[in-house]
Amino acid sequence: MTSRKTRPGLPKLIATDLDGTLVRSDETVSAYTHEVLARVKAAGIPVVGATGRGPRLAGLVRADIPSADFLVMGGGGRVVDLTDPHTPRVLRDERLDGDVLGELLATLEREIGPLSILVEAGDEPSSLLWGDLHPAWRYPEVVEVRVRTEALAGRVIKGFAYHDSYDADQLLAVAHRLIDPSVAMVTQAGLGYIEICPPGVDKATGLSVVAQALGVDPDDVLVFGDMPNDLPMFRWAGFGRVAVANAHALVLELADQVTLSNDADGVAVYLDAMLSA
Repeated sequence: MTSRKTRPGLPKLIATDLDGTLVRSDETVSAYTHEVLARVKAAGIPVVGATGRGPRLAGLVRADIPSADFLVMGGGGRVVDLTDPHTPRVLRDERLDGDVLGELLATLEREIGPLSILVEAGDEPSSLLWGDLHPAWRYPEVVEVRVRTEALAGRVIKGFAYHDSYDADQLLAVAHRLIDPSVAMVTQAGLGYIEICPPGVDKATGLSVVAQALGVDPDDVLVFGDMPNDLPMFRWAGFGRVAVANAHALVLELADQVTLSNDADGVAVYLDAMLSA
C-alpha cells in the first residue's frame, strides 16, 4: 500500500471502471452512485466510463453510468463521445486481425498447451462471442460455438483465452513474456480469462483520446479501478488513482488512495466527500 495522496482541489476529468468498481456484485449501480455522478457532471467535471465491455454492451454501459460524457469500451479500443446524447460520435475504433490473434494463440499453446478461446467481433447489441463454450465462462448465453478458424476469420475487437491449469494472473505472466506489445496488448479483467487486444489499446490510450478531445492534461485526471486492465490508466492519470477496497493486489499497490468496496459504493463515497470538501 502506498502513502501517496491525490492532488488538492478538483480534477478536470474523472474516469471510472465499471464491473467490480462502480457496479456492485449483484450487477447493479445504486441510486446514490447515480446521484453523486450527476452532481459531478453538474459541477462541470466530465465523466468517463472506462470498461472492458465491448461495443455490443453499449446500452448496458450507458444504463450503468448515464452521467458519462464519454465511454472508453473494449478496454480502450472503442471511444465514444456522448456530449450530444442524440448523436454519439465514435472517436476511436481499433481492431486486431484474426490471423494475428490466431498466431498469438498458437504461440501460447506451444508453450503451455491447449487454450479455450472466445472472440468478440460484433458491435450490435445482439452480437455473440464466437469460440469455445467452457464452464469457466460466466455468460454462456452470449456464446456461439464456432471452430477456431471460423471465429478468427475476420478482424476482432478482442480475444479471450482460458487455461485449465493456469489462473488468469499466471496466464497473463506467460502472455506478457511471449507476446510483444507492438503486436497485441494483453491484460485480464477478473473474468478468469486473459484478454488480447489490438496493439496500443488499453484504458490509458483510450482515455488519452478523451483528454485530447477536451484539452485536458493527464495530470488533471482522476481515475478509479479494481483490476489489472485498469493499471495503464492508473499509471497515466496524474491527479489521483483510487482503488476500491476489493481491488486486485497490483491495483492496490499502485493506488494513491483506497476507498470503500464496490458493494459499499466506494466510488460515490469518495466523490461525494471530494465535492463536499
